Amino acid sequence: MDNNEFEKLLLSVQKPGRYSGGEINSVIKDKTAVDVRFAFCFPDIYEIGMSHLGMKILYSQFNSRDDIWCERVFAPWVDLEALMRERGIPLFALESRDPVKDFDIIGFTLQYEMSYTNMLNMLDLAGVPPRSKDRTDFTPLVVAGGPCVCNPEPIAEFVDIFFLGEGEEVDLELIDLYKKFKKSGGSKAEFLREAAKIEGVYVPSLYETEYNQDGTLKSVTAQNGAPATVKKRIIKDLDKLYYPEKFVVPFIDIVHDRVVQEIFRGCIRGCRFCQAGYIYRPVREKSVDTVNRQAKCLCENTGYDEISLSSLSTSDYREIEPLLNKLLEWTTEKRVSLSLPSLRIDNFSDELLEKIKHIRKSGLTFAPEAGTQRLRDVINKNVTEEEILRTCKTAFAGGYTAVKLYFMLGLPTETDEDLKGIADLGQKIVDLYYALPERPKGKSVSVSISVSTFVPKPFTPFQFEPQITVDEIRRRQEYLKSQITTKKISLSYHDSATGFLEGVLARGDRRLCDVVEAAYKKGCRFDSWTEHFDLEKWLEAFEDCKIDPAFYANRTRDFEEVLPWDHLDYTVSKDFFIEENKKAKSAKTSPNCREKCSACGAACYGEGVCFEKR
Repeated sequence: MDNNEFEKLLLSVQKPGRYSGGEINSVIKDKTAVDVRFAFCFPDIYEIGMSHLGMKILYSQFNSRDDIWCERVFAPWVDLEALMRERGIPLFALESRDPVKDFDIIGFTLQYEMSYTNMLNMLDLAGVPPRSKDRTDFTPLVVAGGPCVCNPEPIAEFVDIFFLGEGEEVDLELIDLYKKFKKSGGSKAEFLREAAKIEGVYVPSLYETEYNQDGTLKSVTAQNGAPATVKKRIIKDLDKLYYPEKFVVPFIDIVHDRVVQEIFRGCIRGCRFCQAGYIYRPVREKSVDTVNRQAKCLCENTGYDEISLSSLSTSDYREIEPLLNKLLEWTTEKRVSLSLPSLRIDNFSDELLEKIKHIRKSGLTFAPEAGTQRLRDVINKNVTEEEILRTCKTAFAGGYTAVKLYFMLGLPTETDEDLKGIADLGQKIVDLYYALPERPKGKSVSVSISVSTFVPKPFTPFQFEPQITVDEIRRRQEYLKSQITTKKISLSYHDSATGFLEGVLARGDRRLCDVVEAAYKKGCRFDSWTEHFDLEKWLEAFEDCKIDPAFYANRTRDFEEVLPWDHLDYTVSKDFFIEENKKAKSAKTSPNCREKCSACGAACYGEGVCFEKR
């Protein structure tokens, strides 16, 4: 596509800055001087994809090698897609504007199940057959990574290779193998068999599935020398890990438009609903000096004046106060602000508040997740109402007037009493504010309650549990709404139909590939966007494929049932999840990884918090 044609195209769409490329720190190379061209695809719009830390890391790491040119590709919004299809323009990469089909490897990062139709749509727009079996040539290879890969079966027939776990090492090992085969002229089938020998690489075409009469999975059997189970990859030492010295700086506003500085991976907590808390185990921290050096370097090379400290639970970082002291030595002088997302209620101290007062002036956000102590014990949240109120008191006394609380609806064993507990807790926080003599004078309190629908996920103790039906989700939302009686509390909740489909795809098997393809062919795309999500089209796709979505979303799994992801090893054992599920039914809690090792299995790497305690 020449520049004149491209410029005319962008004049006809909203936010042409999504597609223009040429941003500060973007990488341009001579395509004739590299061995491998990698199209890094994010199956959503530019503003969301450009906020994703994993893409920033891998884009920079790949391009740090002279033999690789990695370019970015995002899902075009519906206005540009319509023009591209009308004019026969294939999906292109931002840096070179070359067609994606001309690349050696097309890689997707899968952060959310609701992006599956976007992945198929992007392949189709690129002129690449969506089904792996229809791509008989060696290139382009279609690969994928990200959290959804812990159960990739609903899209297994579209992807040649999945990367399990963290990608910094395994991705480059695969690229090196690709280079070797590209030079030797080996076949795609030979390459896939060889790739399957790399730890962390899952080649779905090398596994056969068989089903029982009742529709449950009977077996997943490895073929052609593939491993019976595929083990995830982790990076053991984050201080030695590659981290970018600069990020691409967009021309338009993106969702998280700031420096993102990772401080540790994993989580010590073991909340029974939280997939991320298990699939990223064990916990590995960066040192204070490494975090400080990397954050300063990124600010100098991007011009950003805000740093967000990234982790699953920022206040669980063992050296959080020394780190903030170190960062404040230069951020205060340079007027760089700090953001601390993911704070824990039970370790929010007066000392931490004192530091945060220099950092951010917006409201504080916490996640009690459930409204009663019984249900918080069921989910192993290990937070008491007393701690919640004490934390809010500390915040209010420190000058804060806004608190945001995250909860889930539809958790296992939840009753209306638990839902009423959410409203009651919000009211207690409002009452606490007005009872404090040291509260900010002349200001009213704001308590925001955000409620998401619980979706049972693979590799959690609740992977065996049914999801409540769409009708029941709506009933519980209305009931909770009726229990809030003051304008000081605002309530928001997620769309019930989206949560239902997410529940189907999260625990689906390979038979759902037909459904995903049928939905995409009916026009489903941008399913995570309310204005584009169409449940009726999805239900038609299920009906066309003679598959009942309730079988996947609303059914209890026996502990003995073969699950679609049982042949994938994220190091936390199924036996551990079964024991945690049983403890949940008795409302018994488990200690966090720093208090006691619960023998989940993640110690096998010999790294992280659990290993140190052993």
